Amino acid sequence: MKTEALIDLLARQAGPARPQPVARRLLPAWAGGGMLAAVLALGLSGPLPLAAFASPTPWIKLLPAALLAALGWLWLRQTARPASPTRPARRRLESAWLLLALLGVGSLWLLPAGARMSALLGSSWWQCPLTLATLALPALLLLLRAAQGLPIIRPRQAGAALGLLAGCTAAAAYALSCPESSPAFVALWYSAGLLLSMAAGAALGARRLRW
Repeated sequence: MKTEALIDLLARQAGPARPQPVARRLLPAWAGGGMLAAVLALGLSGPLPLAAFASPTPWIKLLPAALLAALGWLWLRQTARPASPTRPARRRLESAWLLLALLGVGSLWLLPAGARMSALLGSSWWQCPLTLATLALPALLLLLRAAQGLPIIRPRQAGAALGLLAGCTAAAAYALSCPESSPAFVALWYSAGLLLSMAAGAALGARRLRW
């Protein structure tokens, strides 16, 4: 059989392309990790009172977590497409993170000078990043396991993106029990927890996602 005839035969019998496997494989793991993080966060600290959800307290953490998670998901999808550049997705993520940092700094300038340090440190600055990173660990491990076998050629970047997704999930779960209400606190200490989760993801991804 000639090569051209073989190619034509294979093309006619190929059938429809399989759907993008990234969402199909990762979303169940992400959801499971989120539920575990919520159970742990609520079990450790208890939930905020329902009245708190009528105030900005939980939303200044939930909304940034949702934004960063959405951008982290786009970054992750690019790392699983061998021919796609990841720089644009990373630039969008960095820009959003910078905006959140600027909002945090701006919130400090609106306060009297004597209240700024209290707003920045809150009452739990020393435990927030480590708690968030710990809550993110189950989701990160589930996501790394689910991601194995995907066509990832940038395993360290993919691991960092998975760490960000896990961290954002943990941040949303922690927001259900965290009483801190300062945008500056969230911009600094929640970001520190997310960066710890990303660092863990990058380190693990470089080993577990390599082909």
